[in-house]
Amino acid sequence: MIVRSLGVTALALTLTACASGPPGHGPDRPRDDHPHGQRDGGPMGGGPQLFISPAGEPFRAPPGAPYPVVDWFNGADANHDGALSRDEFVADSVRFFNVLDLDHNGVLDGFEVSNYENHVAPEIIGGAAPSMRRGPRGLGQDEDGDTPRRRPEGTNVLQGAALFGLIAEPEPIMAADSDFDGRITKDEAIKAAKTRFALLDVNKDGVLKLDELPKTPAQTGLAAGRGGRGGGGHGGRGGHGGGRGGRSGPTP
Repeated sequence: MIVRSLGVTALALTLTACASGPPGHGPDRPRDDHPHGQRDGGPMGGGPQLFISPAGEPFRAPPGAPYPVVDWFNGADANHDGALSRDEFVADSVRFFNVLDLDHNGVLDGFEVSNYENHVAPEIIGGAAPSMRRGPRGLGQDEDGDTPRRRPEGTNVLQGAALFGLIAEPEPIMAADSDFDGRITKDEAIKAAKTRFALLDVNKDGVLKLDELPKTPAQTGLAAGRGGRGGGGHGGRGGHGGGRGGRSGPTP
């Protein structure tokens, strides 16, 4: 396993264009039909685009398709009103936790985390791409686990999932391990989801909208590589992500 992020870390804050067209939602969504072993991450590898949700779920789309953050957002938006409430955001995180919890005991152990890192989202163990910019300083948590705080300088090198996500966490599953015991309980996953929602809800109106979300470093690099045209932007319906909305299923 790669080194865990210390607590729930921070995000790069930029705006993107809005989208519509909700895919299905729920823990029984069809599994990702893209090979989990595929390690191209979009602009760095020149292959399919990759987005990793705040909960750590990978979403993939072919080159030229809208960036697959759209797939995640539409799937998490359970009532299809174009906005994610905190309850919807947390429910989406719990759904993916249940996908990873292969023995259904309410805890992600080392074997299940290894399955996630090596089979569900293998792109995150590839390390940082030299061409990618550094992100803003990360945010950790105060002792109460709910209040964001600044992390020290020098701890914000983008690597792993931080290249493909809204929040600078190299390994979002282990980042939820608040007591550092190497296991993630459902309660820890819920707590992490609430903190992540608070970080992304910049205007504190209690909902997230697609045009309020930051672009990922990978998405920013993709737009720059296309001469600023932003072909991988948030606008429009997502492309092929595997199943509906590109959501992943359990790996045998």
